[in-house]
Amino acid sequence: MKKATIASPMKIGNLPLKNRLILAPMQQNQGTLQAMATDYHVRHYGERAGDVGLVILESTGVSPNGRLYPNDIGIFTEDHIAPLRKVVDAVHSKGTPIFIQLTHGGRKAWPEAILRMVAPSPVAYDDFYGVPEEMTKDDIQQAIAEFRAAARRSRQAGFDGIELHLAHGHLLHQFLSPLSNLRNDEYGGSPENRLRLIREVLEAIREEVGCGYPVQVRVSASDFADGGLTPVDVAHALTYLEELIDAVHVSSGGTVPVPPLTDGAGYQVPYAAIIKQYVKVPIIAVGRIYTEELANFILADELADFIAIGRPMQEDPRFAGKLLGA
Repeated sequence: MKKATIASPMKIGNLPLKNRLILAPMQQNQGTLQAMATDYHVRHYGERAGDVGLVILESTGVSPNGRLYPNDIGIFTEDHIAPLRKVVDAVHSKGTPIFIQLTHGGRKAWPEAILRMVAPSPVAYDDFYGVPEEMTKDDIQQAIAEFRAAARRSRQAGFDGIELHLAHGHLLHQFLSPLSNLRNDEYGGSPENRLRLIREVLEAIREEVGCGYPVQVRVSASDFADGGLTPVDVAHALTYLEELIDAVHVSSGGTVPVPPLTDGAGYQVPYAAIIKQYVKVPIIAVGRIYTEELANFILADELADFIAIGRPMQEDPRFAGKLLGA
């Protein structure tokens, strides 16, 4: 059988993609004080959409208390839909689908951009963010409702799919990691309990968008700290979610302020390869995969199914086209 390359087509769920290159979500910090997308986003994503198989929009807040920055973008009101639809239209005009990344910052929400900081447990990420409030059962139900409403608005805005952000120390990652979740109720303790909120959010999203609409997750495969999540822990958790998702985007870190041991070329690919052994849905590798040779090696050796590229695309909108020889 012919080995896959970055030029090979493939599907995520039922959605066909023309090649295996994905524009990774990268924060642009160009939103308004009300978290609205702007003409900057229309231009930025439109300029980068032509060569990749898929665009993933930057982190988009589902709650006014989950914003990551004072100038990020959100989808927590009906007013957010129209500006985001302009971004979708710009990407679609290049013949490329676009997913939205839905996020709640939890204890890593920007203190000056929110009214109330909540998390699974009253444990601070660091001194800058401070100690959050432990979420009550009502808070948890509200978060589920916010993700549900964001999924509905995402479809209304014309997005072709959703990436649910379970990585980088944000709220859903905080529930999954034993370093940030010290609860002793049904949302804490055992791995199954720490996974409960994520599953309930995914079920709520599925109820809104249906089974044929692509929904993928971005995970941090390692917490880089003793007692934290390992790639095998995350892989096991994903086996309980696989029926609800269409792909897994594999990153790392962010629960605690500990850097990775290395950040060399392809440094997160081994995590993707481990997770690929446990789940059958497509795996997206990311992290300094900047050459055609490395990208094609990863695909040909079946370490991952897609390659996401961030920083080089930020600097050069045609970077993906150059990798493809276009």
